Amino acid sequence: MAIWGKMFGTVAGFAVGGRMGALLGAALGHAADRGTLLEAPTGGWSDRWAARAAPDANGAAAFVAAKVAAVTGRKDQLYALCTIILAAKLAKCDAPVNRREIDAFKSRLRIPPENATEVGRLFDMARKRTDDYERFARELGQTFRSDHLMLEELLGTLFFIARADLRTDEPLHPAELKFLKNVHKAFGLGAGAWDRAEGGRSRPAMAENDAYAVLGVSITASNDELRATWRTLVRKHHPDALAARNASPTEIENAAATIARINAAWDVIKRDRKF
Repeated sequence: MAIWGKMFGTVAGFAVGGRMGALLGAALGHAADRGTLLEAPTGGWSDRWAARAAPDANGAAAFVAAKVAAVTGRKDQLYALCTIILAAKLAKCDAPVNRREIDAFKSRLRIPPENATEVGRLFDMARKRTDDYERFARELGQTFRSDHLMLEELLGTLFFIARADLRTDEPLHPAELKFLKNVHKAFGLGAGAWDRAEGGRSRPAMAENDAYAVLGVSITASNDELRATWRTLVRKHHPDALAARNASPTEIENAAATIARINAAWDVIKRDRKF
């Protein structure tokens, strides 16, 4: 997965705004070409780029990169960038990163050889501080708010890395558990997503949040309201009901697909609500 590119400098300069932003954008673009994007410029980063707590050049540069990828619609770059950053910070949050965690990271992401150097470098830089991970998680959650399955997959990867250095029945370190809970919240995922990620189970064909959207109800709806809505939708879209109204073959075929999606959503919600 290619994270950096020659266009980075232009969009970074635009995002910053003003002459200073344009100059910084040009510098970052040149750094991207040289493969030194995350190195602080001569003289260091100004207060404008420093985090409020523990100013850090590398953290500032990485977040600028994430923000630019988000605002310019480069979702694949943002996902790759935040995956590496969150994995590194999770591995470090409880203790120094160890070989088992690094091996778990590599095995889960299957990084292409041509990107191994830059990914490794970003991983090493990202783990230098662990207090800023929530802003990356929020950025990713906002950008992928309509694709919760991608977020659930990443949450599962983070659990996999967190458990890499544990014995079979050993619990997660409190710092790792707090990290994962905050990421789960920032992603806006449902309870079912947490349970599956924690248990190492496969993600469903449909995310919980998407299932509620299919039925057209709020995630806070009561069980009785959900059942009533599901039954109403089934009666409305059932192919037999349409056939009785002399619907066309195409309409009946579309209704069958709609019913399948409604029932799939209902199955997901039932698992989420445990009824």
